Amino acid sequence: MEWVSESAAVRRHRVGGERRDGPAAAPQPEREARALETLVDARGGGGGGGGSGSARTRKRSGAGSGGASGAARTGLSEARAALGLALYLLALRTLVQLSLQQLVLHGAPGHPREFNARQARDHLEQITSIGPRTTGSPENEILTVHYLLEQIKLIEVQSNSLHKISVDVQRPTGSFSIDFLGGFTSYYDNITNVVVKLEPRDGAQHAVLANCHFDSVANSPGASDDAVSCSVMLEVLHVLSTSSEALHHAVIFLFNGAEENVLQASHGFITQHSWANSIRAFINLEAAGVGGKELVFQTGPENPWLVQAYVSTAKHPFASVVAQEVFQSGIIPSDTDFRIYRDFGNIPGIDLAFIENGYIYHTKYDTADRILTDSIQRAGDNILAVLKYLATSDVLVSSSKYRHGNMVFFDVLGLFVIAYPSRVGSIINCMVVMAGVLYLGKKLLQPKHNIRYTKHPERTKTKTTHFPTANYTKDFFCGLGITVIGWFTSLVTVLIIAVFISLIGQSLSWYNHFYVSVCLYGTAAAAKIIFIHTLAKRFYYVNASDQYLGEVFFDIALFVNCGTLIALIYGGFCSAFISAVWVAFPLLTKFCVHKDFKQHGARGKFIAFYLLGMFIPYLYALYLIWAVFEMFTPILGRSGSEIPPDVVLASILAGCTMILSSYFINFIYLAKSTQKTMLTLTLVCTVTFLLVCSGTFFPYSSNPASPKPKRVFLQHMTRTFHDLDGKVVKRDSGIWINGFDYTGMSHITPYVPEINDTIRARCEEKAPLCGFPWYLPVHFLIRKNWYLPASEVSPREPVHFRLISKEQTPWDSVKLTFEASGPSHMSLYVRPHKGSTLSQWSLGNGTPVTSKGGDYFVFYSHGLQASAWQFWIEVQVLEEPPEGVVTVAIAAHYFSGEDKRSSQLDALKEKFPDWTFPSAWVCTYDLYAF
Repeated sequence: MEWVSESAAVRRHRVGGERRDGPAAAPQPEREARALETLVDARGGGGGGGGSGSARTRKRSGAGSGGASGAARTGLSEARAALGLALYLLALRTLVQLSLQQLVLHGAPGHPREFNARQARDHLEQITSIGPRTTGSPENEILTVHYLLEQIKLIEVQSNSLHKISVDVQRPTGSFSIDFLGGFTSYYDNITNVVVKLEPRDGAQHAVLANCHFDSVANSPGASDDAVSCSVMLEVLHVLSTSSEALHHAVIFLFNGAEENVLQASHGFITQHSWANSIRAFINLEAAGVGGKELVFQTGPENPWLVQAYVSTAKHPFASVVAQEVFQSGIIPSDTDFRIYRDFGNIPGIDLAFIENGYIYHTKYDTADRILTDSIQRAGDNILAVLKYLATSDVLVSSSKYRHGNMVFFDVLGLFVIAYPSRVGSIINCMVVMAGVLYLGKKLLQPKHNIRYTKHPERTKTKTTHFPTANYTKDFFCGLGITVIGWFTSLVTVLIIAVFISLIGQSLSWYNHFYVSVCLYGTAAAAKIIFIHTLAKRFYYVNASDQYLGEVFFDIALFVNCGTLIALIYGGFCSAFISAVWVAFPLLTKFCVHKDFKQHGARGKFIAFYLLGMFIPYLYALYLIWAVFEMFTPILGRSGSEIPPDVVLASILAGCTMILSSYFINFIYLAKSTQKTMLTLTLVCTVTFLLVCSGTFFPYSSNPASPKPKRVFLQHMTRTFHDLDGKVVKRDSGIWINGFDYTGMSHITPYVPEINDTIRARCEEKAPLCGFPWYLPVHFLIRKNWYLPASEVSPREPVHFRLISKEQTPWDSVKLTFEASGPSHMSLYVRPHKGSTLSQWSLGNGTPVTSKGGDYFVFYSHGLQASAWQFWIEVQVLEEPPEGVVTVAIAAHYFSGEDKRSSQLDALKEKFPDWTFPSAWVCTYDLYAF
């Protein structure tokens, strides 16, 4: 094979001959040989023979060029191509699934003293047997703390004399503001931390922190979130303390008792505990699901040595910088203690969390039996190894020297982690971009003369392909436009379907049957892409050579991925490595298969090598796509009433289809036909659509093996509204009902007829947060709620709220001092009236932080034996209206004890079907004007 260039004279001779002979006159071998011989003599070199013809012709029949007609005859079989691609993707998906099921690499070498998952499971079962452990409850503050102290004492007795164990029970009080959930302020009083320090017998100046939390949300045993992490830490403490290997630094184990109260206990520790100043790094153990693999989804900030510590020591690695950038973007409505240590302690760390099966996260189904022993083993192995490395490393002492720079890191199917500095990643990415630009630039900006490919004359059939520069450039950019149109129309198509499904009340039909979303939205997106390109092939490119079009659309896919890589590099994203993989490997594949493709077209050998070359980018893409759906699908079942989940999932699936189709679009042009493929995809989509519209797929499940419950909050409350004089102007009672997904109560009403649209809750416009007792400021996510009239509630520990003093400041503002007492959880809402602004208060750092909507939200909690809460606010008044300057409301939430329940609440809960998770409690709401 060789490349030769035609001179202008020869080109004029060939074109003139073709005109004289007419379009139907096919060039004869002798004529080709003479033309080629003339060409070779003119160029001063020898070469093989071949026929003339254009890669992009307007006649595919015998009138066309040899290259075009030859390419036409070598079109791919549609059935083989479609089946081959389907089996290829299925095989890759199977590899991903196998890697995920392999929780523990049993062949990995162990330490002389290994982590014992069975012992950790015993701890887990003991802690969860206590029941839900909300902050301030006896279960959390007494029973769990007692169990932890008891086990720590046993560990201390068994510890090696090389080590010293110190234990402290901290009860901090403090306040801070956070921009989570639109922004609010948190205040805590007398909450509990159990802190253990393991250090060398002679002490240590530096320490590494391991953090978990033993509290849980209301009405959940909290096995995965986060009792399993505390169980793992107890066993890690036991292993390290009995080890005969001396530590160089201290390891501090923090069992914090108020993480579910929006990170309060970690704030109390890192800002107030005397041991906090010695901490140089931390590991935070969390959960966003139940069991499976624990994912490293945050590191740093900066301090690349921490990632290297995990990479070099973790026995069962599972880490991704992609997850870090997604989580820190705020897309996922969650946060962890990592933020507190980073922002308030200025300490670098590693954040790990279980992410599988988020459907039962924060529900009654989060039980110990659902967490596999292998999940506990892998988490324990990893954490033990990393802590041991950090506690014996010299880097911890001088960590400030290594603090600068970020890391690119990702695991390869859980087998090992690849990690390198982001600056090295930038160099690699730029080199990949340069290679892509050089390749594409050579194709797009080649000289005006034709480039002709010829096959050796000894071959039986000769074939020549030309790439006229003007035609190629035009076809490239037209093809790019067609590709963009195909992607855009596929997105629009799935969005139209998703909006229609949402409007007819069949949203979340895929929640319990994920394959439904693929059959509905994935097939629609793929069919639309194929349809657009089939139209282009049939009507725009007319009878262009299949091989030529295959080349063009491969180059277009490369161009798109190269552009994406440039954008990610410009944005400073560490996850740009994914686009680099999607440029580098296809480019290498192109160089490897180019010769065979030119000689034989899209035959079996080409297909095999092409798919083999795409193995790594497509395997890793499916690996990441699994993680995306594993995280986001359950979240869409608790994302509120305002975000249509079908629209979100359809968009994600359309995006995934675009990505996976990018390097396979050329197969549309190489295949003889796409009719059967389009018909099959359309048929699957249509049948699924009709089944979804008919309500065949129910969103929720109570299957004990794999429950997917609907989450509902039931708050039996009494509301009291006071005027400026303190008189009660309105008082009502009822059960306030919030569904945490888009379907509202539509599925509940047939079981509980009294919950229907006639009792939709109405917003009290003049009251903060619409006059309802929001536990957290999520009012902007859930605007559809119901208010079922019920009898008054009379808690034995009612809330007491009073104005202690009102004084005029020298700077013409009004300072109001309040006192409140009540249950362990209360929410304070403040709304300045027109003409007034909230300038200062005694909470957080002194500067009031508004939540979404303009009101001020304060989250309050206390442990046992807390004193009355006193605070002040300062209101700047321009003019005092008749209705006062500020409205203050306080809600009391009863999460434990007898006050938590009411007979009407229990009766209503009993009516709910078994595929729901109704989390219920009693609360009161009191509003005052000042």
